[in-house]
Amino acid sequence: MTNTIIKTEQLSYSANDKNILKNISFQIKEGDLITISGPSGSGKSTLLKLIANMIRPTSGDIYFNGKKIDLYSSTDYRKEVSYFFQNPVLFGETVRDNLTFPYEIRNLSFDEPKAISLLESVKLTSDYLNKSIDSLSGGEKQRIAFVRNLLFQPKVLLLDEVTSALDHENRLIIYDIIHSLNQNKQITILWVTHNEEEFLSSNQQLIINNGMIKEDINE
Repeated sequence: MTNTIIKTEQLSYSANDKNILKNISFQIKEGDLITISGPSGSGKSTLLKLIANMIRPTSGDIYFNGKKIDLYSSTDYRKEVSYFFQNPVLFGETVRDNLTFPYEIRNLSFDEPKAISLLESVKLTSDYLNKSIDSLSGGEKQRIAFVRNLLFQPKVLLLDEVTSALDHENRLIIYDIIHSLNQNKQITILWVTHNEEEFLSSNQQLIINNGMIKEDINE
């Protein structure tokens, strides 16, 4: 029997006297690929940020593996639940700077062969290790962000419109990466998207409107 990995109970969030999310309750099983869609401003990104523990709910609870997420340390939780922005945040001067960072915070030596293998899995060569961040396209930056977050594999990926700013070729590459991670690595994925092809490929769809789940479509 597949375990529930994420669960929300009566989750609400308000800001500036506006109710953004209202009594959201759902659960996600390990290995699910869930897409979240809805109009702009409906609360989709807010929901991901709440699950990522980047912001705190006004009321209600979020559970990860049966435990309230505020009982985890930030470091431990983010090792398990990884959030991807629409516009990836890269730092330092080179790709190498970004890929060594996850090792540095764990006081481990950089595993360059593993990094190169992951680069190749997203259709980037080993030469990219020494490339300047400023020389990368938007699609390349997004792929580097995936590699950085996958050096130590999380259990859950939270994807916030990660393909919306990409051209068709890069969108297909990211699309393939996401499905490979879900199907081959059994990583649970919550994916905010406006793309019909993307949300039709999931095994469950959450449709949010006016801060509430309007539809919960199961496979």
